[in-house]
Amino acid sequence: MKKTIIWTSIALLAIIIFFYSSCTRIDAGHEGVLVRLYGSDKGVQDVSLVTGRVWYNPFTEDVHEFPVFVQTADYEPFTVNAKDGSVFTVDPTITYKVIAGHSPEIFQKYRKGIKEITTTTLYNYVRDAFRIQFNEFTTDSMISNRKGFESAVQAQLSAELTKEGFQLEQLTSGIVYPESITQAIDAKNRAVQQAMQVENELRVAEANARKLIVQAEAESRANQLRQQSLTPLLIQQQFIEKWDGKTPLYGNSPVMFKNVQ
Repeated sequence: MKKTIIWTSIALLAIIIFFYSSCTRIDAGHEGVLVRLYGSDKGVQDVSLVTGRVWYNPFTEDVHEFPVFVQTADYEPFTVNAKDGSVFTVDPTITYKVIAGHSPEIFQKYRKGIKEITTTTLYNYVRDAFRIQFNEFTTDSMISNRKGFESAVQAQLSAELTKEGFQLEQLTSGIVYPESITQAIDAKNRAVQQAMQVENELRVAEANARKLIVQAEAESRANQLRQQSLTPLLIQQQFIEKWDGKTPLYGNSPVMFKNVQ
């Protein structure tokens, strides 16, 4: 009787363990992929499992979760050659997500989790996009049209990732120019700034010169007007107006008026 109870308890415990291990819950923001481990139908089922509780046979099947929310991958820098041979450093960062419903296709093709796919497959696509586009641009054209260059890289990378079941949200290139290019740009900027400074100084000097000319012309005109207005009659009138009543003396003999002519 005791042995029967023991074996019954063991059987019930095994059943409970089996059912517990045969159920999993797919978290929100994820897709579940059911994988057949044995038999002629082994592989990935054609259907993505929705978020929620999933029942499966742990002896012959497995369930993998794929996140479908936006993720960020910050890759290690690498170098790329431009069309004319200049070496640029790229330090890329991408934000992306798995296109809803494409998790089974991705797992069936790569048989890897999303982290490993991100660090290997997606990284290779990023490198290829920059390598191909740099081969289309010379150093001067890339620097003068960096926005167009980065748009071309993003368009190519987006098209490639879409084919693989991923959606590219954003790409940051983090391009670092060669040291010689950086020095040339700095020298050009300094020359432009110096030219602007000299031009500003010339404008100030010209303004000051025009100011002095205007002042001199104004002073000359004022002197001319004063000379024209100082007639002998006006001088005598001013003398009379300022006379203090005393007899003015000019020279040896007193005279009433001084000859101003």
